[in-house]
Amino acid sequence: MSKVLGVLGGMGPAATVAFLARVQALTPAEGDEDHIRMLVDINPQVPDRTRAPEAADHMLGEMAARLREAGAQVLAMPCNTAHAQSTALRAIGLPFIDMIAETTAAATAGGAKKVGVLATPGGEALYTSALAGQGSKIVRLGGANRQAFMGCVLAVKRGDTGKAPKAEMRRLAAALVAGGAEVVIAGCTEVPLLLGPKDVSVPLFDSAEVLAKACVKACR
Repeated sequence: MSKVLGVLGGMGPAATVAFLARVQALTPAEGDEDHIRMLVDINPQVPDRTRAPEAADHMLGEMAARLREAGAQVLAMPCNTAHAQSTALRAIGLPFIDMIAETTAAATAGGAKKVGVLATPGGEALYTSALAGQGSKIVRLGGANRQAFMGCVLAVKRGDTGKAPKAEMRRLAAALVAGGAEVVIAGCTEVPLLLGPKDVSVPLFDSAEVLAKACVKACR
């Protein structure tokens, strides 16, 4: 019997909905009963993970506790940046599928030593540490490109996934490749809503899809 997946979502809402669709699409199924049961808390009111990390950690812990009480047996959180505030939710006692660790392992499995990362500053810090543990180095955006990236993320959060932010995200990915990246990690769950594998000249590792695959494996 499959395990019940608890999802801490809402960071942001569109990215969470896209993640849920990935879990469904990646689950081998002949009928409804073959799919994974998911308990989902889409909570856009989680405090800003950069400006109020302690408050975010506390609220995420409360969300995880409610999911556990509702019957969740495994936890996942489709937000890279929020993994820096996962102390309380990890203390709940349920298995937690670490998005950063899973994506880092996938991106370096082929031997890549220079890994481009499209992520918030908080996400970059997490991936810098995780990649170092695998003997790889991060290639990050610099200068005005960092602000441009955040502009793309905010565009998705306000519902804009049109031509302009997509073109800008393609340009930013190309900048990482020009900087020596052998692969690129979409290290923010808004990125895949603007960028696909065909948009990048090197392998693209979508952290949301990597997490979805890990969830299916853990819960099936």
